[in-house]
Amino acid sequence: MDNATRSERTRQAGIQAALTIVSRDGPKQLTFEAMARESGISKGGLMHQFPNKGAVLKALLDHQIEHFERFSGAYLASAGDSLAEPTLAAQLATLREAVTTPAAITAAILAVLAEDPNLLAASRASSVEKVRSIAAEAADADLSLLRWSAAQGLVLSALFGLCPFTEEQRTRLFDRLQDDSQWPAARPKTIRRKRSS
Repeated sequence: MDNATRSERTRQAGIQAALTIVSRDGPKQLTFEAMARESGISKGGLMHQFPNKGAVLKALLDHQIEHFERFSGAYLASAGDSLAEPTLAAQLATLREAVTTPAAITAAILAVLAEDPNLLAASRASSVEKVRSIAAEAADADLSLLRWSAAQGLVLSALFGLCPFTEEQRTRLFDRLQDDSQWPAARPKTIRRKRSS
């Protein structure tokens, strides 16, 4: 096995160990010693991949972001050109996926928030871009953004253990958020062209 492959395996094992520790024991228990015990990789080997705890936290967050970006991309690819509001549809599906696999996401977010909330800046910037895309694609931008915000709220309340809904209720709410027929029909966008004089 070449060095690059071995290095990537070590990195991935470190990320998985960190996710396990934070999920099981909480963000304060994330140390290089704990990661070494969990992964079976030496502390030095881990520190070669992650020079400090901030680098581990950034890797955790990046890992989660990449996972959901792949999910969103696959969703869009499978839908083809059939979606009137592709960014909204992909975001609603991705948020629904996030709420069904919350442990690792919660672990990554809590660890980052506890140690360095500034690491979430890239995630905020990405959300700003998604909001712009959703608004640009929508016939009724406010309604589309309301649907996206409602899905965000369902995910965040579930992740932090604050959701008052049962899993069945949350599923029903996501079904409704994702069902375009439940919302006022999208009016086609009209493009006004200047008349030639």
